[in-house]
Amino acid sequence: MDFNPSDPAFRADPYPVYARLREAAPVLQTPLNFYAVSRYDDVSFVLRNPQIFSSAAMGAAGLAGPGSRTIISTDPPDHTMLRNLVNRAFTPRMVEAMEPRIRAVARQLLDAAGGGEFDLIDALAIPLPVTIIAEILGVEPERRHDFKRWSNAVVATTAELNTDAAHDQQEFRDYFDAGISARTAEPRDDLISALVRAREHDATLTRDEIVGLTMLLLIAGNETTTNLIGNAMLALLEHPDQLRLVAGDASLIPNMVEEALRFDSPVQFLFRSTTRDTELAGTAIPAGRIVVPIYASGNRDERRFPEGARFDVTRNTQGHLAFGLGIHFCLGAPLARLEARVAFEEIFARYGSIELAGPIERLDSPVLRGLRRLPLRVGAA
Repeated sequence: MDFNPSDPAFRADPYPVYARLREAAPVLQTPLNFYAVSRYDDVSFVLRNPQIFSSAAMGAAGLAGPGSRTIISTDPPDHTMLRNLVNRAFTPRMVEAMEPRIRAVARQLLDAAGGGEFDLIDALAIPLPVTIIAEILGVEPERRHDFKRWSNAVVATTAELNTDAAHDQQEFRDYFDAGISARTAEPRDDLISALVRAREHDATLTRDEIVGLTMLLLIAGNETTTNLIGNAMLALLEHPDQLRLVAGDASLIPNMVEEALRFDSPVQFLFRSTTRDTELAGTAIPAGRIVVPIYASGNRDERRFPEGARFDVTRNTQGHLAFGLGIHFCLGAPLARLEARVAFEEIFARYGSIELAGPIERLDSPVLRGLRRLPLRVGAA
């Protein structure tokens, strides 16, 4: 058995590998000496026990941004403090109040796409979450194109981190560093200003940590939602019976979004490190080792979700792992759910027929699963 996320065949379809892991090696020590965890209960245990499985591994993997402390790379008490600061600036009430704006943006984007044929990723799945998270952070409209370019650079793997991507990452840091200075002198009604105010009141956030938080929010509020919308549409197209169900009953859309998250998770896995010698599913794991809880595998575990490889928009998806569990449950989950729901409500209100119009192109990432291209042919409702 092997778990090699760099293998192009694995990236094209990782789910057969996950199924073999769950049955033959639920905690697999790989040749690179990390431990891949594939069953639902074991993934849940890792996520719910940060005292044993530390998030410091996220920083070591280069996924935590430039700050010395970020939400995804810290454990309590630092994590508790950072999360409380962002919670104050990014409340569920604020997210709920954004629905009219999200709907207006979705309609504008679909108006521009028109009928006939278009690429769902370029037309809607990218610009909708980019526009919304940019507005939340306070990015000027004329910098939206830069915002997406920066986002691509931030999620680039080490192998993909060429000179252009490194330059874009630095440009991102410079832009937000200047933005922090501007908002320190003259606060605005945006999230960066709220983080600056929180820093001033609590004297706990450094400038680098605010930049790190904005980088994290950029990814959480952008890349993952783009992948959710694309993955959900592809799953519907590949399951025409489910597409007909949802197209005929808009009340199924929220649960369809949850099933898409379970069935083809936008974040496949993340990283933890053991703080002490431990044992998981009968496998001894020494202290200081990297553990990879595979959310996407747990979400297909038939012990938790019967017929886990079947896409079923009426399924009870409660407990899926796509947003994580425990103290690191995704801060942006309410926004992602809202954006995806609104996007599909607008799509099905507008189009009576939807079909694939050409070859898809997948995102080349070991951690994120999504599409670069999803060409559609649509007919008016």
